[in-house]
Amino acid sequence: MVSGKAISSSPGREAGAVSGRKRREKPRVKPPLTETALRDLALHYAARFATTGARVEAFLTRKIRERGLAEDADGRRVEVDIPALVARLVELGYVDDDAYARARARDLGARGYGGRRVEETLRFAGVGEEIRRAHAPGEAGSRRAAALMAQKKRLGPWARDQDGVRDPLTARKTHEKAVAAMLRAGHQYDHVRFVLAARRPEDVDQWLDEATDEEEAEQW
Repeated sequence: MVSGKAISSSPGREAGAVSGRKRREKPRVKPPLTETALRDLALHYAARFATTGARVEAFLTRKIRERGLAEDADGRRVEVDIPALVARLVELGYVDDDAYARARARDLGARGYGGRRVEETLRFAGVGEEIRRAHAPGEAGSRRAAALMAQKKRLGPWARDQDGVRDPLTARKTHEKAVAAMLRAGHQYDHVRFVLAARRPEDVDQWLDEATDEEEAEQW
């Protein structure tokens, strides 16, 4: 004789199995892309992210690789000129490499990164050489960024134990690590050497003022 408990438990397990199958249903496959859909994707991407023409082009190429292109009424795949599509977005002002480079260079400088890091970042984003040169930090900006990085990392005149008595070998290793950190941040070696050798923050301030005064004099 089969117990009532066994009979009542069976429908529950079956219902759970059906529910589980529903949860495991495959997601709906997105349709292939038309030129209109690609343009909409590009506009949405440009609205969400500060970007460049090269990045938008790479984004659209990836989407085509993932979803493919739609076919026309005759069953032939629609060909889309991606560079021309991106160029049109640039012409309309939806994508602006110059504005991107200006903002990115300003942001990196304000965070204490040097000119080489700015150059590498803009090049990686697909910004052209002429625009990269236009937004490379000048001497005063490069010095300010180096001083800011040293201050943030407590190096040079901002080091906590600058006046403490330390083992010479330890002091040398600490100095080498500081130099390496500053160079990785994209700073010029002569700037790194000056900032790390400075004994007082006031010495760095004077060094910064000199570069600012020279740039202002050149403008006149």
